[in-house]
Amino acid sequence: MRQLPLADPGTPVHRSPAAYLRWLVRKQAGTILVAMCFGIAWMLAQALMPAAIGKAIDAGLGHRNTRALFDWAAVLFGLGVVQAAAGVMRHRLAVSNFLTAAYRTVQVVTRHSVRLGATLPKRVATGEVVTVGATDIAQLGNSLDISGRLAGSVVSFVTVAIILLATSVPLGLLVLIGVPVLVLAIGPMLKPLHRRQQAQRELAGDLTSYANDIVHGLRVLRGVGGEEVFARRYAARSQRVRAAGYRVAGVESALDATQILLPGVFVVLVTWLGARFALTGVISPGQLVAFYGYAAFLVQPLSTLTEAADNLTRGLVAARRVVRILDIEPELSDPQTPAAVPDEPGEVELADAASGVRIAAGSLTVLVVSGRPSAAQLADRLGRYTAGSVLFRGVPLDRLPTAEVRRRILVSDTGSRLFAGPLRAELDPSGALRDERILAALDAASGADILAGLPDGLDTAIEERGRSVSGGQQQRLVLARALLADPDVLILVEPTSAVDAHTEARIAARFAEFRAGRTTVVLTESPLLADRADTVLFVSGGVLAAAGRHADLLANPAYRAVVLRGEDDDRPDGTGDGTGTVAGAEPTGGQPGAAATGTGRSGTVAAERIGAVAADPTLPLRAEVTE
Repeated sequence: MRQLPLADPGTPVHRSPAAYLRWLVRKQAGTILVAMCFGIAWMLAQALMPAAIGKAIDAGLGHRNTRALFDWAAVLFGLGVVQAAAGVMRHRLAVSNFLTAAYRTVQVVTRHSVRLGATLPKRVATGEVVTVGATDIAQLGNSLDISGRLAGSVVSFVTVAIILLATSVPLGLLVLIGVPVLVLAIGPMLKPLHRRQQAQRELAGDLTSYANDIVHGLRVLRGVGGEEVFARRYAARSQRVRAAGYRVAGVESALDATQILLPGVFVVLVTWLGARFALTGVISPGQLVAFYGYAAFLVQPLSTLTEAADNLTRGLVAARRVVRILDIEPELSDPQTPAAVPDEPGEVELADAASGVRIAAGSLTVLVVSGRPSAAQLADRLGRYTAGSVLFRGVPLDRLPTAEVRRRILVSDTGSRLFAGPLRAELDPSGALRDERILAALDAASGADILAGLPDGLDTAIEERGRSVSGGQQQRLVLARALLADPDVLILVEPTSAVDAHTEARIAARFAEFRAGRTTVVLTESPLLADRADTVLFVSGGVLAAAGRHADLLANPAYRAVVLRGEDDDRPDGTGDGTGTVAGAEPTGGQPGAAATGTGRSGTVAAERIGAVAADPTLPLRAEVTE
């Protein structure tokens, strides 16, 4: 069996679902052919058993020849040994074909998803990608798994037909004509089955996406009392998926019943006709027994043929979803002739022509953004997640390979999440850093208390999406991970929106020291972070409106209105303490709460948008909880 996952899954052909399936077959042609050989040997041995039994009856019992009886018994035993050995190998190869097709599909989809990057969530729902890994790979595997049994069924059917024709032409013709008719009779059920399976898969994928969005925003939903609304809506969608499943099951049950009924009727017909021939002396008693055995045996290859048709139908449905993802192209492509990046940055590390923003090399720069484009959109442009005229050390970003841009410029926004696994591997995926460096980054992100509260320290297993820690703790761990990546340019979007003011003050003091001498850009409305910056750039309406130190820019009414918005919200006279109140922020002490002190506005916006979604079910939930 192959070593899985594959070292190189290959370049898929995705012109159509059928083309993708053919590509899978070509990539596994060797094991498929060997599986077919063992499948033929396995089923041929079974097909020849009725002939051996018939010969034993005629030559041994009919002529009272003990030696002939034992000889044919030995032949029957040999056929049994061949069937058992070939069956074991066929099954091993079938499992290998199944797993290889599944792993190959997961690998090519994962590789393409990584290549798409930020393009993927814009074009495909999360549930659709999850469905590929959870359901579709099994259907694709089944399409190749059955190849050995399918080849054995075809060869054994032809062999039995030849034996029957040589023994009795009428019976042989009955088999040769009857079996194809039975297969064709099942054909009309496959098209509606295909259609209903496709509809059910679409609904299931949508439900998965919806569930993912609900879990993503569960904390905010609890804060605004929206759990009941979305629970009822999820239940209604779940019922639609169940109803679609019932419609699929109706066709599948009819197909399964037909697979039993038609072969059964066929066996009765062949046996009845063979018995009449035996009574008239056209065939011997041994041949009658053999004919009965053949008729019973033919149920298996016939069922395999219909099962193969069903598996192929399901495989095409699954391949269509895979092809839909593989057909997506990245919004931004690599240049044909990449440019070289200077080793030294010069005075300006990053410059955006559209806004006029210029980031000084080796400095801590805070960008305060008002109006459109938003801070997140500006960060995407600076990190080349969207198109724009941005220079990195004097070289246009669109002249650099995407991998080079990602290596040198890291954007960590509010959508960044933790993966499942040990905390050490999460913070340092390369495994090259010493614990002292990791602890220093955690301290810079004010995360030492998080580590102290974990049972196994850095070896503690973190749950998927960081669900085992609070929102504020997760944000601090994400910040520590970004600091440890140590890129040439680190761009942070609202890195303290889910923590309290005291924690934010500690982060502002420590992470600036950790990144001393390195270019760091923070897009935030936090006055605490702005006060620590070497330079604050105020961008209004997409254009640089002012630049300077935070204390100096406070004289600008527009700038002051943005960074001190929390103060005005706290007290009617505008003399508040500037901390604001944010639903879903983490209070002092690191414990999650429904509402707590903080400087960001994401929780408030989320609450407002969830209220809008409750009134209009057509709005996507994801937008409300990540804005």
